[in-house]
Formats: sequence, structure tokens, C-alpha cells
Amino acid sequence: MLTPALLYFDAVAQEGTLTDAAGRLHVSASAISRQINKLETSLGMPLFNRHARGVELTEAGRLLLAYVRRAEAEGAAVREELLVSMQRKTRTLRVACAEGFARVWVPSAVAALSRQHDDVEFHLDVVSSSEATRRVAEGEADVAVVFSLGPQSKVTVEHSTPTPVAFALVSPDHPLAAQQSTTLKDLCRYKLAVTAPGSSQRELFDLAMQIEGLTPSITLQSDHINPVIQFARSGVGVSLVGGLSLDRRDREELVMVHLDHPVLRQRQGQIQTMTGRAQPAILTAFIDALIDGLEALA
Repeated sequence: MLTPALLYFDAVAQEGTLTDAAGRLHVSASAISRQINKLETSLGMPLFNRHARGVELTEAGRLLLAYVRRAEAEGAAVREELLVSMQRKTRTLRVACAEGFARVWVPSAVAALSRQHDDVEFHLDVVSSSEATRRVAEGEADVAVVFSLGPQSKVTVEHSTPTPVAFALVSPDHPLAAQQSTTLKDLCRYKLAVTAPGSSQRELFDLAMQIEGLTPSITLQSDHINPVIQFARSGVGVSLVGGLSLDRRDREELVMVHLDHPVLRQRQGQIQTMTGRAQPAILTAFIDALIDGLEALA
């Protein structure tokens, strides 16, 4: 649904050279060059800096590319709405979420919306929070559910809630199970399971330990939350978790010992969408389901 000039501009921005863009679009490089020149003339400013190895976007070019990303996302949504209206086709929502939210929160919202709408199909990708944010900002996902340690400038935050690294998870027969709360110093007496470096939880945990001058005994670190929780279930030691990562079985079979430290309270859980995009009704409904699900979990 974009004009040829914008399609050519988008291809050049992605490929970095007119020749590669021409090969991708199966047109001549000269045709692309004419369209780009025409576009720059109409806007009254350059969109690319030319150099021997290809081209790179100017500041104006980056602004125009952001517009193109929004236009592509909105065009796809309009086409889908038209197909649903005329042919009863299935609508698709592309969801990117952090691994800690993929066990309970996001699947619960998916189930809730699916009960109300038979014509919605979900594509859920579990990725890092930074990657989920990037996908939404660039129109590769409709919504992201992520952990964030600060303000966001590239996306719109639809909802934000505190998600502290709040619990030491242990089996009922563990020595900590009899306590209502514990400290970082106490944790250093036990074998620990934590998420791998690069996660927001691990970043805050490492910072808090550094501030307190402590050295924990990390027995297990994992990119996935399931092995961390299973470590607590085994009774071998303590797992560091946030409450939204735990399902009903975890809460019934394991003991959540409160862990409080100022650094561990700095994390937020966010629902993010593309800035400036006209939001399809089904996406709004899914965001509402996410918020309702969060309140139920809380």
C-alpha cells in the first residue's frame, strides 16, 4: 500500500546499496535512483549520504523510515481487517515477550481473548526484552511484553507495572522456608539458581550483590526460567524469581520467601506498541486482556 518511491526508499535503506535493492525488487538500479532523487526533491532534503560502499540514512531519512514502518504495519492491519470483513479470514496478532512472562501472564491473556474471538491467531516469539522492543519499534511485532529498567523512547508504553526481583523460591523442607523474608547476605549461605547474564533480573541481582560487597554461590544459571524454578523444587538450593513467572503449581508446591533490596525494586513490566500506529481493535482488546490478566495474577 506504499507508493513506488517509498517502496524503493525502504529497500535501499534495508540493503544499503542501490544495486542490492534493485536485485531484491527486480528492477534496474537507475529506476530506483530516479525515484529516490524525485522523493528527495519533493521533500527538499537528502535522505541518504552517498559514499563509495553504498548509502546511509540521514536524520531525515531515519524519520521517513519510521513513517514507512508505521505505514506498513497499518497497511497490513487494514488488509487483514478487510479480509476478515469480506471473507471471514483469521486475524493474526504478533506478540514478542520476555521469557519470564511466557509461562503465565501472556498465555493467560491469549487464552482469555481466544475464548471471546474464534478468528484470532497468535504468533508468540519468546525473545529478550531488548529484542522484543526492537521488533515492535520496527513493525515486526504488534505488541511486546517486556521487563524494563528505564524510560522508553522508541515505543509507546501502553501499561507499566512494578515487577521487582522479589522472591527467594525454595522447597518446603529448605531452611529458608520457615522465614517470611530473607536478605542477600542470607542467600550467600546457600546454592543459588539465577537467570543468565543479560537478563534484567540478573543485572539487578549482580548490582545489588556488588553494592553489598557479597559473593553468591551460583550453582545454576540459565537462559530459561523453568530450570531455575526446578532447581528450587529439587530442594538443593534457592532460586531467584519474580512473582509473575510463577504458575499455580509453583505457588502451591514451593515457598516464596520475600527478598527486599532497593536495587531489586527498579524493574518494570511493560506492554509496548509501535509509536504513532493506528491500533487495530483486536490489538486493543488483547492489551486489555493482558492488563486484566495482570490484575488477576496480582
